[in-house]
Amino acid sequence: MTFKEESTASSLPAPAHQEPLVRTTQRQERVPNKKIIRDLGLKVTNQRLVILEVVREGKAHFTAQDVFETVTARNPEIGFATVYRFLRTLSEHSYVTEVRMGGMPARYEWAAKKHHDHLTCSTCSKIVEFENPEIERLQEKVAKEFGFSLTGHLLELYGVCPDCRRKSAP
Repeated sequence: MTFKEESTASSLPAPAHQEPLVRTTQRQERVPNKKIIRDLGLKVTNQRLVILEVVREGKAHFTAQDVFETVTARNPEIGFATVYRFLRTLSEHSYVTEVRMGGMPARYEWAAKKHHDHLTCSTCSKIVEFENPEIERLQEKVAKEFGFSLTGHLLELYGVCPDCRRKSAP
């Protein structure tokens, strides 16, 4: 089992309620931003280029609000709706992966990485990425038992990280 803990070293500011995160996995081959936008069937605009740059260069896990705050610092004319629509388009074309956790805002990550799963601290929002071949085999087995041909999955496990448990200990 491989674990990769994150903290932040990026241009996106961490929300006040969240501990900063760090990217620990290398993103794969670098496709030019203009090519990605054209491949989506969209016109290359300065707004889309700025949003895509922030998404690709920012922290590994982000919300639309995170991207919006960074983007508007660079170009105040870009609205939240523009950021959100472009993230949805990137998600629909599998450039970003969208994860929805209960009532929390959707979180995204650039999808051009090796498959992995997440452990998320429900107290500080720290994210630990991990790979576990046994979990992968079990998911295939469950899908087969129900007659499914598995095409993909997102696994999010929630709990309290060691740091938060230490802080709350008497």
